[in-house]
Amino acid sequence: MPKGKRKGKSEILVWPGGGLSVGRLRADVMGTSDEDSINDNASVISMASETTVMDEAVAGDEVDEQSQEDLFEEKLCEAIDGITQKSAQGRTTSLDAVSQALTRKYVPDFLIDRRLTVCDGIERCLKKGRGAEQASAAQLAALLCIQLGVGDLTDQVCHDLKPLLTFTILDNSASPLARAKCCWTLAMLGFLDSTDVLADTHRTLLSVFSGSYSKGDGTTPSVPVELATLHAAALSAWSLLLTIIDIHAFTDPNLTQMSGLLDSPHLDVRMAAGEVIALMMERGRQYDDDYEWEAGEQLIDKLRQLATDSHKYRAKKDRKTQRSSFRDILRYVEDDCPPNIQVRFGLETLALDSWCRKKQYDAFCQVLGSGMNLHLTENDLLRDVFELGEKLVPLNMAAHKQSRIERHLMNQANFKARCISRAKNRDKRSAVIS
Repeated sequence: MPKGKRKGKSEILVWPGGGLSVGRLRADVMGTSDEDSINDNASVISMASETTVMDEAVAGDEVDEQSQEDLFEEKLCEAIDGITQKSAQGRTTSLDAVSQALTRKYVPDFLIDRRLTVCDGIERCLKKGRGAEQASAAQLAALLCIQLGVGDLTDQVCHDLKPLLTFTILDNSASPLARAKCCWTLAMLGFLDSTDVLADTHRTLLSVFSGSYSKGDGTTPSVPVELATLHAAALSAWSLLLTIIDIHAFTDPNLTQMSGLLDSPHLDVRMAAGEVIALMMERGRQYDDDYEWEAGEQLIDKLRQLATDSHKYRAKKDRKTQRSSFRDILRYVEDDCPPNIQVRFGLETLALDSWCRKKQYDAFCQVLGSGMNLHLTENDLLRDVFELGEKLVPLNMAAHKQSRIERHLMNQANFKARCISRAKNRDKRSAVIS
């Protein structure tokens, strides 16, 4: 406690540390009353800090977005550098980190100057890696081209990576997972490469899924689950190319061979074959309204059986998925009724009103995953593929973006308004005299 001393007409407090604090002067000396006296208890530091916090909040909100952008690019650069490390697990982790970043954000300008570094890292991982590393490298290759869009840069990346992807697909010693991912990437690069005639890509994918074709005597080959998954991926990836090539340019596969794949014991192969049948029918009808197929009623009977399948030896979930898919296919084959799917993202809606457009959407979803809606909104390539036009900017958001301090003040005003409104209806506990 400070010790008080009287000196003249003012009071001086002496603190143990030796500091002095001038107390309140007498009213008659200051010439003021107690009510008008200055409040010495006000904290000068607190008042200054309150103003500083307000100013920092406004300034911080202005640089917050830029800071996040810088942090994102810094972490992305670190992940790109990690692709060349010695550890195989570390390279795989870095590949996945870069892929995740390119899924979450559309940054073509950032990648233009670094595409050679990323491309070299992908090549090295495809050559020397195994299993998960090759699969992650193939995934990143597809994302890199989707970010760069159609043009000379993408054509060069495709030219450099396609031989390695093809070699991995045809390498029987590679893991089925890596080969399946490379099938998807090879088809996507063929879809985006403006210089590719697709003949080599067609033959590569055909050599994979033809392993599930029916034998010469009509029996279904016995294919292990891992290879069946690979065959389904190759067939589904090839169907993406079917959306942009002339249906009459290739005689293999044909509807008879696809009809044989419907007898496969593996659900993924059956569904991929059914999707190809719908695409072949749609592309054929674009050239000729009276387009006919070789299988005829036999094909329709198979589709009808799959659309109403109730065999108990198949899993309940598989039966439900199969029936839902083949009902749509059968409806199109019999009644020429195309799919009608509406995809909402932001303020826009994408109509998937044909099998070709649905296939292209599914293929991009296969690569982009949860980032599909963001890329539909911002990615110029996807907006061009799906004919979405120029990017839309929400008017209410473009005019003014609230800062943190503005949101804080608005919350305070809303709180005050609620208090006043509730006080009017609150019981004042006043005495009532009857």
